[in-house]
Amino acid sequence: MDLNTITEVVRRPTDRPGVDWREGDAWLAGGTWLFSVEQPDLRRLIDLTSLRWDPLVPNDTGLEIGATCTIRDLYAFAPPDEWTAGTLITKSCEAFLSSFKVWNSATVGGNICMSLPAGPMITLTVALEAQYELWATDGSARTVDALDFVTGNNQNILAPGEILRRVHIPARALRKRTAHRRFELTHIGRSTVFLIGTRTPGTGDLLLTITAGTTRPVRIAFDALPDARTLRQSIDVIPGDTWFADPNGTPDHRRHLTHHFAEEIRRELNTGGQA
Repeated sequence: MDLNTITEVVRRPTDRPGVDWREGDAWLAGGTWLFSVEQPDLRRLIDLTSLRWDPLVPNDTGLEIGATCTIRDLYAFAPPDEWTAGTLITKSCEAFLSSFKVWNSATVGGNICMSLPAGPMITLTVALEAQYELWATDGSARTVDALDFVTGNNQNILAPGEILRRVHIPARALRKRTAHRRFELTHIGRSTVFLIGTRTPGTGDLLLTITAGTTRPVRIAFDALPDARTLRQSIDVIPGDTWFADPNGTPDHRRHLTHHFAEEIRRELNTGGQA
């Protein structure tokens, strides 16, 4: 879509682009959402791709993902064998409701900052206990837990002009055992629910992440693997207004699916095989 209110595109911003932020600005990375709807309040686009941030940096501490990393590049990443949770990267990329053309342009940071319930990069990073580095317009930076970033449907904690710079997934989370379940109404459709369970090798813990069916990510932690009743009760305490409603499912439908898939995940991580 043509954005006929844009008067300027800044293609070579400074390394700290937020310092020049003004009302009517928008960050431009993949632009797959930005150019899909009218943007009558925008006057200027700031092109982040010209900064050439490293898309993926694996090291001893974990995996650093630049905010402008494309879904295509993330999907092509081959994690080390010891990063057993690395299979979730592929599964989360495949959860996108998009064509290969969108994959070539859409970015990890863009999907996170859209903060939609079905954003698979949110699911991935919350489940793997990631942290986000945010840059403010005054040049300062802060680090936040991925779980705390999204606050509701299309809502997050970003201040005006603040930008997501990078995502860091810790190596300890990447070494965990995992199980996931996803439901959509149509083939390659938008997620109705997307759940991921992780378990630390040699321990009895369980970390269950619930997304798509809720307006914000929900993470439930157990020091020891719960029984079916305890797991169900932990899901039942999620506030009623947290469950999401749209054409892909009612809150009751999504709660029912979450109960069902959470129990499958619990059994799979308990036995080490598919439930």
